[in-house]
Amino acid sequence: MPEVDTGNTAWLLVSSALVLLMTPGLALFYGGLNRAKGVLNMMMMSFATIGLVSVLWLFYGFSMSFGPDTAGGLIGNIAEYGGWKTYNAPTDVWGVTADLPNGTGIPTYVFMAFQMMFAIITVALISGAISDRAKFAGWMLFAFGWATIVYFPVAHNIWGGGWIASHLHALDFAGGTAVHINAGAAALGIALVLGKRLGWPGAGFRPHNVPFVMLGAGLLWFGWFGFNAGSEFTADFVTAIAFVNTQVATAAGVLGWMIVEWVRDKKPTLVGASSGAVAGLVAITPACGFIDPWAAVLLGLVAGVLCALAVSLKYRFGYDDSLDVVGVHFVGGWIGSLWLGLFANTQVNSYISDGVGATDGLFMGGGLTQLGRQAAASGIVTVWSLGIAVVLALILKSAGLLRVSTEAEADGIDLAEHAEAGYDLSVTSTGGGGGAFAMAGISSGAPAPATRPAPAEEPVAEQATR
Repeated sequence: MPEVDTGNTAWLLVSSALVLLMTPGLALFYGGLNRAKGVLNMMMMSFATIGLVSVLWLFYGFSMSFGPDTAGGLIGNIAEYGGWKTYNAPTDVWGVTADLPNGTGIPTYVFMAFQMMFAIITVALISGAISDRAKFAGWMLFAFGWATIVYFPVAHNIWGGGWIASHLHALDFAGGTAVHINAGAAALGIALVLGKRLGWPGAGFRPHNVPFVMLGAGLLWFGWFGFNAGSEFTADFVTAIAFVNTQVATAAGVLGWMIVEWVRDKKPTLVGASSGAVAGLVAITPACGFIDPWAAVLLGLVAGVLCALAVSLKYRFGYDDSLDVVGVHFVGGWIGSLWLGLFANTQVNSYISDGVGATDGLFMGGGLTQLGRQAAASGIVTVWSLGIAVVLALILKSAGLLRVSTEAEADGIDLAEHAEAGYDLSVTSTGGGGGAFAMAGISSGAPAPATRPAPAEEPVAEQATR
């Protein structure tokens, strides 16, 4: 019977806490990018997701994701780790081994908690595409349905021994496919059904609080070390290289986005640098434990450049992805996943060949096989997530539960949905009005918050959020 490995367990407990911190960080990041009159609703969607998904995960999500294969490897056995059971070390009364993943000496509850945090932030990521116009009740119902039908089965397929991992042999160290492509595709689906914000594209959609944006990006960067390095579960060489790769790829992502702004817009911005950090984090996530650090730097640069360009696609194609979930997470996730097909290295991580039957990347002497596998896995997750998101959104729309009224959207979704505001507008200053709202720099007479100039292909009247 397995014994608890205190070192591995302590590391995963710390990593779990780091990953949980990422969701409040995401709330700050999204909240700062949003308009002032919708900042609380934006942050509430992330914060409430912690409550919803945590409970779903305990009672059936963990079983669906990491239980024994059912339905041909598409989902796990929903009853295997049900929340009505108790797991005691080293084994429980049901005969289930206490350590999961097996051989690590980590109690099942710790692994359950770690993966719970992944489920939470994946769902929360979607909300950035629908700011300022979605009913909060509709969001909660969508989150419930999407987590159950999409995230839990996809997590099983990627990490729980399901079909994509065991038959297709695609790689995803910490969530490029399961988290970012998955959430990005869903964001596109619900945004298409929900429709554009009033007045979009046009003036008035600038980030209202740039310091919030940077603080959120910093918390995401900090927490992401648990996200990536924690996904090795043990403290070993691969943990170390995943940690280093996370840092250097993110740093390169900052530089890549800044270069695009410098060349295109003549001035780099803090919003852009913060977004570049997130793009680097997204792209390195699936590859961090499988590639060399020099390849991680190249990946971060490429992701920073391409994601900076990709955020303009919404203006070209006319879909209102409010805070660029598609441009950063969907595109960045695809870049990172395909990067494995180019630079995966069995000398970095022997699990590539020994554990799942994957091969070296194209530029590491492995040919095109792994690149094809990565593209297939990414495509499967894209189609499934996008399709289910559209269906769920259409059901909610037909029931009148998806979008707030025109009046509520114009007056401010915070007041309409939550009866509170991010800034106290009742306080007046002695120098001519404006109060706290004016002090925050967001009254009609205050200078607009700094952000980058609009690229040529975007409407002149609106500067992009990133």
